[in-house]
Amino acid sequence: MTTALSNTQLAYLQSLRRELHQSPEISGEEAETAARITQELTRAGADRIWTGLGGHGVAAEFRGRQDGPTVMIRCELDALPIPEISQAPYRSRVDGKGHLCGHDGHMVMVLGVALALKTRPALGRVILLFQPAEETGAGAAAVINDPRWPELRPDFAFAYHNVPGRPLGEIGLCQGVSNCASRGMKIRFDGKTSHAAAPEDGVSPGLVIADLMQSLPLLGPGGEMGDDFALATLTHAQLGEASFGIAPGAGELRMTLRSQTDARMARLVQEAEAQLARALAKAAEQAGDVSGSVTWHDVFLATVNEDSALAIATRAASSLGLSTVAMRHPMRWSEDFGRFGLDGANAAMVFIGSGEAQPQLHNPNYDFPDGLTPIGVALLVEIVDQLLAEQGDAHPAPKILQLSDVSND
Repeated sequence: MTTALSNTQLAYLQSLRRELHQSPEISGEEAETAARITQELTRAGADRIWTGLGGHGVAAEFRGRQDGPTVMIRCELDALPIPEISQAPYRSRVDGKGHLCGHDGHMVMVLGVALALKTRPALGRVILLFQPAEETGAGAAAVINDPRWPELRPDFAFAYHNVPGRPLGEIGLCQGVSNCASRGMKIRFDGKTSHAAAPEDGVSPGLVIADLMQSLPLLGPGGEMGDDFALATLTHAQLGEASFGIAPGAGELRMTLRSQTDARMARLVQEAEAQLARALAKAAEQAGDVSGSVTWHDVFLATVNEDSALAIATRAASSLGLSTVAMRHPMRWSEDFGRFGLDGANAAMVFIGSGEAQPQLHNPNYDFPDGLTPIGVALLVEIVDQLLAEQGDAHPAPKILQLSDVSND
């Protein structure tokens, strides 16, 4: 499969990317985005399309001419609950929501692969997966738990993410762990309110919250990456009501725990829960019996690249003459793509630089650079060719076209 995209097709993908950018939908709400993607996959001539996977997920099958392995390329449907401050004419039309992580660009890259698959691979089949709810860590598990998943289950799986701060089109390749594990810790505290003139008649969770705001971050100070890396970040604190007449009787803390390995995360969770128990016991002695309950949210396992899949991505980048960098450390931010590797696929996450001056992911002024699209499409097409071309069948790497009029102006 060596079909290259024309400038006309790339211009269409740019227009589509900006259309998607205007109508962001956050995790679990991606119905309209999924419907639009389904239209495009139908237009591209997919042999089969699944909808409603694990929520609003969409997958398309492109069958090769002979039996062979199944290769999955995965991207994300969801946006973020962050207001966009861009002045671009295609900025978000949805208050408080924006495609500020580049998932709009990721989607059109995979749709570019669908256009290239007009010429089917020699062997096997390609599954293009548009996954819901990546930002919450729930989407990959929901797709895998969908009863139709066995119909799609791949032998190889690849995903990618754009990385601001790195040269446009530079390919980052990380051996072993590529993305950290993380999870949200929400602690709810309950005591008893009282009149602010008589706080001694109530039970305030203020002391235990103050204690934990200082002690929990010390469990994960960050620092050098490695198997023992741990980072605990306080993200939210609330005590009582916004009133001058009520001594508080309830409160909440939210922390994000982060580690390089799942084993370190397990220990970090135990340490955090033990620290909570100690703080509650101390508060009971000083201010009365305060209850505290923990719930866990946005659970991401570490994403680990499988050696053979990473080697395929490396060869693909080399075939295209793309600049590559062997990453010394994984990304601190998390990805739920790793669950596909745990499900049995040989999986690899690849990183693509989106520009040294590009605003960071989740910044309110972030915008995916359209000039990255032809590079990403070419890389993904070459990965498919590395796996699904007939043995001994030399295949030229797809030419990376550049659009002279592609910009984010």
